[in-house]
Amino acid sequence: MIPIDDSPIVRDGKSLILAMDHGLEHGPVDFEEVPEKLDPSTVFETATHDAVSAMAVQKGIAEGYYPSYEDDVNLLLKLNGTSNLWMGEPDSPVNCSVDYAAELGADAVGFTVYSGSNHEVEMFEEFRDAQEQAREHDLPMVMWSYPRGQGLKNDTKPGTISYATRIALEIGADIAKVKYPGSPEAMEHACKAAGDMNVVMSGGSKTSDYDFLSTVEAAVQAGCKGLAVGRNVWQRENPTRILDALERVIYEEETADAALEATE
Repeated sequence: MIPIDDSPIVRDGKSLILAMDHGLEHGPVDFEEVPEKLDPSTVFETATHDAVSAMAVQKGIAEGYYPSYEDDVNLLLKLNGTSNLWMGEPDSPVNCSVDYAAELGADAVGFTVYSGSNHEVEMFEEFRDAQEQAREHDLPMVMWSYPRGQGLKNDTKPGTISYATRIALEIGADIAKVKYPGSPEAMEHACKAAGDMNVVMSGGSKTSDYDFLSTVEAAVQAGCKGLAVGRNVWQRENPTRILDALERVIYEEETADAALEATE
């Protein structure tokens, strides 16, 4: 872990990462209700919102679209990722080097680790190499810390999420992205397990405005330093409104009710 408060992907000690790695991880199914979002430039436009501190994408999207937005969007380049067609034990092949991410202008790099998978040993070793290379380029490392595997029955159990944040701290992440463990108390413990490392909550599947913002509010109050979200923003008819509300909840620590009322 390194100090990252001066990093472009952090604002006032917090981060709102807009993720669009779903085309690889989930396939086109996530765009069925919003077919216009198949065009990555539409999501890059959304990422120009002041609340968004970075946009997370895979290498091909960064190559093709980031040059048009480099003055308005901070790039978080995912180094690994797998398709939903893969049916084996959770794994995530490395698709981009840190050197190439830096060449593309990345402000940070991201790496998924499935602790508990039969491939954990190899993934830890791949993370080690990427993390140490990121240090050479002064790039923060964001870890998608997702315990998952055939021996893990509940990947959002409080103890599992606390273990996920601790693993990220122990092996050198600067920010850990984790799922919400179901309660503010459990989230608070997960944040404490992370020491001084920033923890951000995963946005997950699309829910109602109020349910989503209420969960974000609870996570922030519990110690989360922000959010890494995709579908709960760009699957909405009006992503600008939800980002306006998220800006209030994350950076100004307003309640979900107050944020929704202010953005009506």
